[in-house]
Amino acid sequence: MVPMETLIRRFQNSILLGGTVFVLVVGAAIMGCGGRSTPGDVTSQLIKIDGSSTVYPVTEAVTEEFMKINPNMQVTVGISGTGGGFNKFCNGETNISNASRPIKQVEVEACAEAGIRYVELSIAYDGVSVVVNPKNDWIDSLTVTELQRMWKPDAQGKILRWNQINTDWPDRELHLFGPGAASGTFDYFTEVIVGFGGASRGDFTSSEDDNVLVQGVTRDELALGFFGYAYYEENREDLKVIAIDNEISEDGDVPIIPSPETIRDGTYHPLSRPLFMYVSLEDLSRSEVAAFVDFFLTNGVDLVRDVGYVPLPDSEYRLMKQRVTSGLQDSQLQP
Repeated sequence: MVPMETLIRRFQNSILLGGTVFVLVVGAAIMGCGGRSTPGDVTSQLIKIDGSSTVYPVTEAVTEEFMKINPNMQVTVGISGTGGGFNKFCNGETNISNASRPIKQVEVEACAEAGIRYVELSIAYDGVSVVVNPKNDWIDSLTVTELQRMWKPDAQGKILRWNQINTDWPDRELHLFGPGAASGTFDYFTEVIVGFGGASRGDFTSSEDDNVLVQGVTRDELALGFFGYAYYEENREDLKVIAIDNEISEDGDVPIIPSPETIRDGTYHPLSRPLFMYVSLEDLSRSEVAAFVDFFLTNGVDLVRDVGYVPLPDSEYRLMKQRVTSGLQDSQLQP
C-alpha cells in the first residue's frame, strides 16, 4: 500500500526546462498561517480560474467566502476540465488552473514556450468514486479487473451487458458515464484502472461537468459512473457508491468504500489521489491574486472538509508552508 503522503511527495520536485525553472510545490494550499486578506488589500480587478470540475467545488467555496470580505473583488471559476484548463493557463488566459492530476510534460513545455512560470499547490485528497443507481441491487463491490473489463478500449461495442462482466449479474444493458477526455479524473482513472492514461472505450456518456454525470446515473437504473468524492457526498441520497477490491491488499482483498478515512490513509487504493491548483508566478505578484491565494492557504482547510474532500495532515501543511515560501523566493530570482 502506498501512503497518501508518499503520493504527494512524488510530485515534490523542480523541473528545469529550457532555462526556465518551474517550482512545483506540493501540499501548501490549506495550512494555518496568518492572513493578509482584508477588504483594503485588493482592487476591483478580475481573477480568472479554470480547469478541473473535481476541484471546482472547493475553489468555488473559497471564492464565495473571499468575496464576502472583499466585495470589490471579482473572481470567476470555470470548468474546462484539467486539460482544457492547462491550455488556457499556458496561453496566459487564466491566473490559476485547477487540476485533478499533475501537469503533463507536454503542458510543462507549452507553459515554458509561453514564458509561464508557476507554483503547484496540492489542496486536498480525493477518492475517485464509482457509483451506480440506488435501484441496482446486484452489486456492492467491484474488483479492479472488473472495472478494467468495463472500460478498456477493446470493450467498445462488445461489453454491453452486465452479465458480460460477471455471469452472476443480470442480462441487462450496461450504461456507462464518465468524465470527458480533457478531464484529469479521466486521465487518472484510465491510468490506474486500464493501465494507460487516456486509454478507454469511447462509447460512454461523457461530460466535463460532474453534475451532468451525477444526473445521468441517478436517472438510469442500469448506469455506472465515476467522478470525484465530493460529488458523491453531495448526492449520496440519490447514488449508491461501490466498494473497490484492489486485488493486492494485504488484508485479503477486502473491498474498500471511499470515505475520508480510507482516502486519507490510502487504503482506498488505487483511486485515492491528491488534487492541485497551479498559480502563475507573474500573476502572484498582483496584490489581488496574492490576497486570494493567501486566503485560500489560510482558510481552505475547513472549506475542503465542508465540500466533501479530505484535508492534508497538519504535518504536511507545515512542511509545505516552508517549501512554498522558499520556492517562491528562489523562483523569483531566476531570469
